[in-house]
Amino acid sequence: MNSVFLGIPLLSVIGGIMIGLAAVGLYYSLGRIAGISGILFTSLGRNGGMWRWMFVGGLISGAGIMAQLLPEMNVVTRPNPGLIVLIAAGLIVGWGTRLGSGCTSGHGVCGMGRLSIRSLAAVGSFMAAGIIMATFVRHLLGVA
Repeated sequence: MNSVFLGIPLLSVIGGIMIGLAAVGLYYSLGRIAGISGILFTSLGRNGGMWRWMFVGGLISGAGIMAQLLPEMNVVTRPNPGLIVLIAAGLIVGWGTRLGSGCTSGHGVCGMGRLSIRSLAAVGSFMAAGIIMATFVRHLLGVA
């Protein structure tokens, strides 16, 4: 077994702890829920606030820095569906987050932590839809 895979569970735990600390820190410092879609959507408005831009910038730069520091962790291969499919998928996800009043980070990380019934229903829906689509794409369409 490759030594890279041995570090993945530990790095996943550390990453989860960091996400939790960021969510708690944002809540206790500004009284805001760390829902990424809401933060991104409102950052585009006139009264978005600098903290939203800093939060989004931290997400992007943090991922870029870690990709440079640990390139061996990028072991996932992905099919290239093309620009049109990616744009359509992004629009559908964006529409779904607005329709569901939040995304996986807001409902999954923060809402579940607050024992929100609405978040429990949303996460159940996200998971069911993800399992169904993954099964469809992998087994019925033959895409690995």
